[in-house]
Amino acid sequence: MDRRAFIGSLAGGLLAVPLAARAQQAAKVPRIGYLSANSMVASPPNLHEAFRQGLRDLGYVEGRNVVIEYREAEGKFERLPGLAADLIALNVDVIVAPTTVAALAAKQVTRTLPIVFFGATDPVTGGLVDSLARPGGNVTGLAGFSPELVGKCLEVLKQAVPGASRVAILWQPGSGGERTEKDTLKGAEVAAQALGVRLQLVEARGPADIDRAFSDMTREGARALTVWTSAMLLHERSRLVALAAKHRLPAVYTFREVVHAGGLMSYGHNQADLNRRAATYVDKILKGARPGDLPVEQPTKFELVVNLKTARTLGLTIPPSLLQRADQVIE
Repeated sequence: MDRRAFIGSLAGGLLAVPLAARAQQAAKVPRIGYLSANSMVASPPNLHEAFRQGLRDLGYVEGRNVVIEYREAEGKFERLPGLAADLIALNVDVIVAPTTVAALAAKQVTRTLPIVFFGATDPVTGGLVDSLARPGGNVTGLAGFSPELVGKCLEVLKQAVPGASRVAILWQPGSGGERTEKDTLKGAEVAAQALGVRLQLVEARGPADIDRAFSDMTREGARALTVWTSAMLLHERSRLVALAAKHRLPAVYTFREVVHAGGLMSYGHNQADLNRRAATYVDKILKGARPGDLPVEQPTKFELVVNLKTARTLGLTIPPSLLQRADQVIE
């Protein structure tokens, strides 16, 4: 080989290395870690599908040009840090955490890998971000439940059942940040005093506590019920609806999916919409955005859904003023 041919061959070989590296990088398929605090099978199917639809709208098709690694704690919150560590070991590019408790567990394990939450309860006081406008760190996403929501639900319930002087609040301790839970309970007490009702706080730490919780409500004379936001309670929506009917307790929930399952009313954000919009955060991060620079979105609209069939079963007449406010009325 003459000198000119040798130099040409060497140059071609040197150029091939970075070209091959760039081609390999371009072919890299993004990996998303999905960290669920509860069983995804029990979740309303429209919610997770909304997230995948959001990805598809942005050009990401699961199994084709994006991989989603799923980990679920099945209600055992103590497993979440270990599951988050599993996702990190798989070299995922971002962790999606649908709930506050899952996002906090992921943040406990990593302060560098991007984390996207959606529907989180009061992310600032809950310790997820520094501020809504400038989250800082490696966590961002969409807020959902806020401490004021329980008070709003009590107002709606009082309008539907004006004679209810004692209202039970069913909640799952530990499903939100400690500070958020305290603020929520305080806000509920203030709203109850303004409405002239007495509250009965009833805990359900897991599915096994739900039957006992309803027995406690009726024994103490509750005439209506508000169910606090919780992924576990959402997953148990069919039991909640059946027990509320059995004990003849008019109930308001924060998820419309419970009303579609036969619940009386719901007042809250559209969870499916939050799931879908979470995909935009994932897309921005995969394209190089830093989580700390992406402002946390807050719900701008709360929806009221009323199930008239359930109202008739309970012998209730929903006031026309409330029906006029409803975003959806199920006949």
